[in-house]
Amino acid sequence: MDFTRNLLHWYDTFPHRQMPWKGEKNPYKIWLSEVILQQTRVDQGWVYYERFTSAYPDIFALAAAEDEAVFKLWEGLGYYTRCRNLVATARKIVSDFNGTFPSTYADILQLKGVGPYTAAAISSFAFDLPHAVADGNVFRVLARYFGNHTPIDSSSGKLVFTALANQLLDHQRSADYNQAIMDFGATVCKPKIPLCSTCVMTIHCQAFKHGVVNKLPIKEKVLQRSTRFFNYFAFSCGDRILVKQRVEKDIWNSLFEFYLVETGTSETWEAAKIEQVMSEQIGTSDYKIDHISSPFRQQLTHQLIHTQFIAIQLAAIPDALKDFRLIPRKSLNEVAFPKSIREYLEQQSVHQHLF
Repeated sequence: MDFTRNLLHWYDTFPHRQMPWKGEKNPYKIWLSEVILQQTRVDQGWVYYERFTSAYPDIFALAAAEDEAVFKLWEGLGYYTRCRNLVATARKIVSDFNGTFPSTYADILQLKGVGPYTAAAISSFAFDLPHAVADGNVFRVLARYFGNHTPIDSSSGKLVFTALANQLLDHQRSADYNQAIMDFGATVCKPKIPLCSTCVMTIHCQAFKHGVVNKLPIKEKVLQRSTRFFNYFAFSCGDRILVKQRVEKDIWNSLFEFYLVETGTSETWEAAKIEQVMSEQIGTSDYKIDHISSPFRQQLTHQLIHTQFIAIQLAAIPDALKDFRLIPRKSLNEVAFPKSIREYLEQQSVHQHLF
C-alpha cells in the first residue's frame, strides 16, 4: 500500500532518532526499554535505560536484585506498578523459563505488565514476528492519514485502528515498519504542530487534504483530574528519620514517605493545629517544631498533589509510630521516595539543615 511504501521510504531516506535500544535484538533489553518508555518521554527514559542496563545487564541480575534497590533506581520515573511488574516478570522468566525470554507473541503477552503493544514490539524487534505496534501514537498517525473520525480511546476505535495497523504491516520488515511508524509519529506527525509542510505523506493524507489535521485524532473521554493535599510530618529522633512504605492501592505504592495527614483542602499549619495532631494522633507533647516548609506541587497524569512538610523533633518514639522504620539521616539517599519528598530533602540539604 502507498502508506507502507512511503513510510518505509521515509525511514530509509531521512535521518531518524538515535536511541540506545534501536536495532537491539536482545529481548531482555527490548522489554526493559519498552517498560521504561510507557508513559515516559524518550529523553527521560534514556537515562533510566542506561542505569538499568548498567546495574542489571541481564535478566538474571534483575531477578536477583533486592526490591528496594530496584525501586531506588526507578525513583523519579513514576507509575511504580511498572517497576513491581518488572521485578516479578524477571523472576518468573528465570524460574519458569530458565532465564530464556519467551519467543512467541502469545507467551510474551502472558507476562505480567506486558500488553499487546509491548508484546508486539518485543515480538517484532527481537524475533522478527509480524505483529504491528498499536498505541495512541500509532492511532494518531493512522487517524490523520486515513481521515478516520472514530474515537481512538473507544473500544471500537481501538479495534479498528489495531486491525488497520496490522493490515498495513510489512511482514518482511516488521521491525523496521514498527520503528518507522513510532519515529514518524514522534518527529513528524506530532500531537501538536505536526510538520505537515515537509511531510512526505501529505499527498495522500486525508486530514491534510481536508484541513482537519489539528482536529484528529478524536478522543471521546476527557481525563478527570483530582487535587489532593498531602501534609507530611517529618519526624526525627536523634540522628534518625521515621519513614514508612506505602502499601495501599494508590499512587506511589512501594515507595517510602513520612507520617501523612491528607486533608481535603490546603491547610495553614500553625502551632495550635500541629499540637492538635501531635496530641490526638501521635499521643505526645514531648516534641519540638523544627520548621514548616513552603508548599510543593507534583502534577501526575490524573492528580495534582500539593505537599507541605512539618519537621518535628521527638524525644522518644511514641507507640503510634512503632511501625515506622528508623533511617539514619546519612542513609536517606538510599531510600526510594516520591518526587516531592525527594525535592524537599534536596532543598534541606542545600540549606545544610535536615530537620
